[in-house]
Amino acid sequence: MTREAAQTGIGPMALVAVEQRLPAERRIVVDDLAAALLPTPARWLIALMGTRTALRLVALAERRYPGLWGGMLCRKRFIDDALTEALTDASPQMEAFVNLGAGFDTRAFRLLRGTGVPAWELDQPANIDAKRQRLLRRFGKLPANVTLVAVDFEHLALDAVLAAQGYTRSRRTFFVWEGVTQYLDGASVHATFEMLGRAAAGSRLAFTYVSRDFLEGKVPPGQEGVYRRFVAPRAIWRFGIDPEAVRALLADYGWRVIAQPEPEALASRYIAPTGRLLGCMPMERVVLAERV
Repeated sequence: MTREAAQTGIGPMALVAVEQRLPAERRIVVDDLAAALLPTPARWLIALMGTRTALRLVALAERRYPGLWGGMLCRKRFIDDALTEALTDASPQMEAFVNLGAGFDTRAFRLLRGTGVPAWELDQPANIDAKRQRLLRRFGKLPANVTLVAVDFEHLALDAVLAAQGYTRSRRTFFVWEGVTQYLDGASVHATFEMLGRAAAGSRLAFTYVSRDFLEGKVPPGQEGVYRRFVAPRAIWRFGIDPEAVRALLADYGWRVIAQPEPEALASRYIAPTGRLLGCMPMERVVLAERV
């Protein structure tokens, strides 16, 4: 995974932090910790924003990269909802949480509060070090149920890394793999699926991917800016999946798809109730699956 890819962890959480400057009924994601895990200049800048400034920033992003803002927030909300259900209403309930490529995501500290569920967060060393410092600043000490793990996804066996940090795969686990697969090479993606294939039955997996067609140059109208930013001429996004092949791919590793909502369905579910004129980028999908 490239250094530039590692730096993309800040962007999604900055979007979430800006959302918190809007009235509650207009937010797609509610996250009281998002700003705390941002670099100090970004945290101060967002703290000074009023609702109008926040909405202008969203509108500017929407003009430049249509659907990117809404798409990132909808995928995050979808995974939040899936994790909340798995921790409360699902049977059997989850016994562990593993975030692969956690970046500055706050789920382990926000949605797992008071559950006693142990969590492991994996990311590149630079992100893990920065996150540890910001968590110490916010909480005074690291939450006892969370283990931060520095890892290189393309060169280390994740099974061994997690085992060394006290994780046992006999636990029913909710895995999150959000905004990561497109930055990896194919071998690393399949090696991760192989690791996930050894998870306990009843485990859940929420992950995102980019459509292979998009990486091959089939660019939907209005998405030219995203293509130039992430694909050409310098490929930051490197791996894609055909949406029609997802069920078969996961079945090969012992997983069944529970849900793979279309971007329009996510917009209808999460954006429409806010009354905001946003869309979801069509080339990225989110999947919820269960280990069988």
